[in-house]
This record gives sequence, C-alpha cells and structure tokens, in this order.
Amino acid sequence: MATLLGDKLRFAAEVGGWDSPELRRVDLWAAGQWLTCDDNTAFVPQFRSSVSDTAAWVRSGQGSSPPFAGLPLVATHRRLLAGSGNEVEDDELRQQFWLFHHWGPTTDNLLAFLFRDGTRLVITFQFWRDEHLVKHPEHAGAVFVVEMEAVEFAATLDDLAAILDRGPGTPLIG
Repeated sequence: MATLLGDKLRFAAEVGGWDSPELRRVDLWAAGQWLTCDDNTAFVPQFRSSVSDTAAWVRSGQGSSPPFAGLPLVATHRRLLAGSGNEVEDDELRQQFWLFHHWGPTTDNLLAFLFRDGTRLVITFQFWRDEHLVKHPEHAGAVFVVEMEAVEFAATLDDLAAILDRGPGTPLIG
C-alpha cells in the first residue's frame, strides 16, 4: 500500500514499498504529471537528504524571482535552458533556479526550475530524455508550470522525508 502526500495537480509524493534495505519506490507528481515515470526507485539515504535539504532551503525563504522581467514563465524556462552563449554565466544563472538537480536518478529525466514570489513558488519543468519523449510524444517541447504556496511545498517535502526515515517493515500509515 502506498501513501500519497500533497496534491498531484500541484506537487505530490507517493511512497510505496521497499525493494531492498536502501531502495524504495517513490513517485513524484507536479502539474498532474508523473515525474518519476522513468525511474521511481530511490536510493533512500541520498534521496531523503536531498529532499530534506530542499525543504529547509524553501522554508528559509530562499529562491529568486524569475530573472527576465516581463517574460512569461514558459519563455523564462526556455531562455534559461538556451542560455546566452556564455556557458559560465549561463550555468551560474541556471544554478540559482535549478530544482531536483541533486535528487538523484529518480529526477534526472527533468529540467526544472523554481521561482519565488514572496510566499508563492512557481515550478517549471520539462522532460528531456529521448526515450521518454518517444513513449510520450505529447511531452516533446512541453513546459509544465505549477504554482503553490512555499509552505505547502516544504510541508510535503518534510512529510516525505519523515516517511523515508522509517525503515523497512515499518507501516507507511501511522
């Protein structure tokens, strides 16, 4: 039996059973899209740490407004990926907004950015792997956008980290 945390239309995590003492099924969702469709087996020690670090980062008020004033969010996402031609400067700018980039193989099929406007967050993401796009041609070129309160995102991540702290044999509920 799996435990669902959050809202799949905004951001959610669905935690399933253990595959081994360090591997567990974790499905992530945002904007109604199944993010971990290419790999939903998380190496719990690393994944839990990354999730917890992201929650703390969000709770501390980190995150910046979109870097290109007046540009729609989808266009901002695409412009960040395209860069300006100066790879060092482009990487420095992207690093301010990357989301999921250090969460490991379960999320390395995504190019995702997080923008902050006060207490609100906006996440933009797209799938990039050719194997994924062949199976899901409707995702080719699509940039998904989801908005939520920072406290909601951080709470879902905190709940996910708490469940991941429970070892094999521990019930998911309770």
